Amino acid sequence: MSGSISTHTTSVRAFCAKSVIPMTTSSPSIRTHSCSFVYFRSSGMSDMSSPQLQGAREDGSRFRLRYRREFSHQRHKQDATPRVMPEVPKRFSNLAIGFTPYLVKPSEDVIRWTVGEPGFDTPRPVVDAAIEALEAGQTKYTRGPGSMELCTQISEQLNRMWDLGSTPETVMVTPGAKQALLYAMMVTMEAGDELLVPAPAWPTYEGQTALLGINIVFTETNDIFHPIVESIRTSITDKTKAILLNSPNNPTGAVYTPEEIKEIVALAVEHDLWIISDEIYARLLWVDWPHISPASIPGGAERTMVVTGFSKSFAMTGWRLGVLTGPKEAMKAAFACQANANSHVPTFLMPAASVALTQDAAVDEFCTQYDRRRSILMEGIASIPGMKLVEPEGAFYAFIDITSSGMTSIEFADGALSEACVQLIPGSLIEGGEGFVRVSYATDEEDIREGIARLKAWLS
Repeated sequence: MSGSISTHTTSVRAFCAKSVIPMTTSSPSIRTHSCSFVYFRSSGMSDMSSPQLQGAREDGSRFRLRYRREFSHQRHKQDATPRVMPEVPKRFSNLAIGFTPYLVKPSEDVIRWTVGEPGFDTPRPVVDAAIEALEAGQTKYTRGPGSMELCTQISEQLNRMWDLGSTPETVMVTPGAKQALLYAMMVTMEAGDELLVPAPAWPTYEGQTALLGINIVFTETNDIFHPIVESIRTSITDKTKAILLNSPNNPTGAVYTPEEIKEIVALAVEHDLWIISDEIYARLLWVDWPHISPASIPGGAERTMVVTGFSKSFAMTGWRLGVLTGPKEAMKAAFACQANANSHVPTFLMPAASVALTQDAAVDEFCTQYDRRRSILMEGIASIPGMKLVEPEGAFYAFIDITSSGMTSIEFADGALSEACVQLIPGSLIEGGEGFVRVSYATDEEDIREGIARLKAWLS
């Protein structure tokens, strides 16, 4: 058969028998919404008279209508057929979700000591700044790592408070500190590499390494949950690429000493390792020694990715504003990660974040209240049989030893919920945490006192 091939969407009934071939597809993902045909344009077509063409068009219209009805019926039958979806990769389908089952509020009568969320509202000037930015039309794209004004403010604060030596060009604002952690892992490690983490440790670290195909190796801590440097040393292999530190710590409340941080930096320098330093709780300290960032120690700046943010210090958990800073080349790679993942955080949140950085008085008041609540918790737990508390040194968490109760951490948490209506997080959900329960004293004083009374009545 001779002739050129082309497509025609207004099929003509007169040519169907000899020269028209319907375009069909077997793919369930492709939906055809008009009747499209391929036909061979022959010289005979030009010989048709105008009445012939008109009749063919009318005949073709009736054909298309019938075809669409039949196609619609067949498509409905196809859609009603059960389908088996392609397989989800197991490293995602089997991904752990951390504390999530124990963060859901079961009922109104339950006292929740589980959620790591400040028991305060975001300072009003911060809220007003976001509203003003929206009303001013700040809803367009902006600089990917964050506005230069905000990155400059963040850099200045990090340098003033913790001597990081950062610059605005090495600061990136992220959609929460979790995203900053993920980027830090992405630019420092490959799949199959090993990350060393002192345990007990926040479960998200394990989940994120699983996302990236990184192998997490937990190292030992002492009786007050400070890292044992020798355990880190003996865990280093030729696959080790980074050490992750979290001080002040979630879930234990431990604050690592300057000496411990210096030893770990020296170890990282010796073995040419990265350090990922999760410092989200750095302003929440209840000890005599200061917060020390590995990036502030000689040899640490060129190998440390610092993660911080606005959630915990400024009572802005739902705003999802994190911060990542580190060496210039690593941050250049992190900028590219964010550009390909989510562009930037919402533009109108950046002026609000700038205002948050001026709210030192509010942060100081929050800290005063947290320390008071910590004291109430420590005094109350000391009076309850079967519970023993290592004094929390920072953040707003306590890791309570329940081994003398004779129950596992799951049994204890389930019993506390069913018998005392107090929600706790069992330590078995945390690497190295069996025999403990984690509590957050970020909640209000009334809930802390009531929770103590209920647990005491249950265990006495």
